[in-house]
Amino acid sequence: MTSVSAPPLLTGERAVVVLFIACIMFSLPPSLLLPGGFLSFLSFFALCVEIRGESSGSLSQLKTRPGASSGILLGAVTLPALMLSKLIQLSRALSLDEIHLGEVDYLQMQYWAASISCFAVLIFLSLVILAAQSSRSASCRVQCAKFIFGCIVLVAALYNISTTVITLTGMQTATNLLWVLFHGLATVKLMQHLLETFPSCASIGETLLVTAGLVLYFGDISACTIAKASAFLNYGNLLDACQFISYIRRHLSMQGLLLGLLLFPVAFKFLLHTLDSLPSVTSSGTRMQNERRRSLIFFVSFGLVMIVVMPLWMQFVQDFQTHPLLWVAAFVFSEPAKRLSLCTYWVCLIYVSVRRFYYISKNSKTERILLRKYYHLMAVSMFVPAVIFQPKFLDLAFGAALAVFLTLEIIRIWRIWPLGQLVHQFMNAFTDHRDSELLIVSHFSLLLGCALPIWLSSGYNDRPLAPFAGILSLGIGDTMASMVGHKYGVLRWSKTGKKTIEGTAAGITSVLAACSVLLPVLASAGYIFTQHWLYLFLAVTVSGLLEAYTAQLDNAFIPLVFYSLLCL
Repeated sequence: MTSVSAPPLLTGERAVVVLFIACIMFSLPPSLLLPGGFLSFLSFFALCVEIRGESSGSLSQLKTRPGASSGILLGAVTLPALMLSKLIQLSRALSLDEIHLGEVDYLQMQYWAASISCFAVLIFLSLVILAAQSSRSASCRVQCAKFIFGCIVLVAALYNISTTVITLTGMQTATNLLWVLFHGLATVKLMQHLLETFPSCASIGETLLVTAGLVLYFGDISACTIAKASAFLNYGNLLDACQFISYIRRHLSMQGLLLGLLLFPVAFKFLLHTLDSLPSVTSSGTRMQNERRRSLIFFVSFGLVMIVVMPLWMQFVQDFQTHPLLWVAAFVFSEPAKRLSLCTYWVCLIYVSVRRFYYISKNSKTERILLRKYYHLMAVSMFVPAVIFQPKFLDLAFGAALAVFLTLEIIRIWRIWPLGQLVHQFMNAFTDHRDSELLIVSHFSLLLGCALPIWLSSGYNDRPLAPFAGILSLGIGDTMASMVGHKYGVLRWSKTGKKTIEGTAAGITSVLAACSVLLPVLASAGYIFTQHWLYLFLAVTVSGLLEAYTAQLDNAFIPLVFYSLLCL
């Protein structure tokens, strides 16, 4: 008999995540020791679940992306660590009286919502592992059940203590606790739905990051709607948490647009199912006629949702005096010379680059991994000037680009005539092993990796380099690591991996060099650099090591980790 060696308990990815959490713990002020303690507990729990799940193979039934590790630890701690880093940043501002206390209270609730969402998924994964190991004794199952129940009680107690510190009443604390627990339940349900709808498209960690982020992001929309409806119906404030949301409504238009795009496939699927059940519709017409009828239904319903339904909702919640699309047009033309020139520059650069890269992908032997890095360099040339000189307009432009990407992906997945097949053929020219025929996510991750640090820095920000976290880590660091490692790399970090020490060193060095060039430019634009070079070096090194060791979609995790460390 051949013995199968057990997977190592300490991998490179786990070691880097532990170092990442240690950096955050070291930077905690006394007022945030309780949230920091729960992050440590969450990290330990996630590590135990990951080790148990990978060693037993109990999580294989979830149909994750082949060839990738589970990524449970990295996926479970990234979003809570990001929120805690923002809390550390806001605590500095609060001590200088530069922000209102309500902003800290709101972000603290967001931290607990993100943490409990990840914790709920870990509980779900523990139950999956427990159910897969049905041969275990009854006493052992009882002990596991007691442990899980104790963890839930611990989370509730920690949250109650934390909200007591910020002086909420008993009713407010109970309401907010139910609200954050709803985030956990919604995250578990959405994660199950995504894994079933798009099997073998993502790892557990990647799915956890996406679902927790979506639930957290659109929880604001739900809370705003409840608060507005309760005030409109004279029911009082039905959700006390909504009092914090008034500070972060700048992106509500973008939220409404993205919410409409994400909910539209559900409505379209229901409409098609209803029409297909009618015999007069399904029995008449050729296949081409049915496709054209389906396409007409798609575009009519899409226009109705995006031009009528969602703008009406945004006007109700935000009290827009004009149609949101007209408001966007007025915003763009408020500085027409700068913003229209920037749009023209973007369009020309995208047209030339995409046409050139698509030709190379079809007629050259250049490896696809290197071809994809050219898009990272294109992102640098597109976004750096806008971040420095037009950051507010770039916020809106990122939302519009993400909306276009979502629309094209919906058209590709549904094969909507006449664009569906053309979009599918074009996108397949740039896919790799992390994409599938069912779902292509690389372009989303690149766009969001560059956009999220900029969106997160739209409020108070005393770290001028933080908005550039995605552009630096993906556009420069990841690109240089891949190119140098592919051409000159000899020493590999592991026997089974492809990442090389030479590539990682090139990535770290290139980011530090880019920072040294960028800082004088920011200084000339009026920004003040307040971060010590030692902390900057640590942030660059940790994110570079994560790129070297992780088997997850690095475009999604590296910018968030780098941004979190830059905020400290």
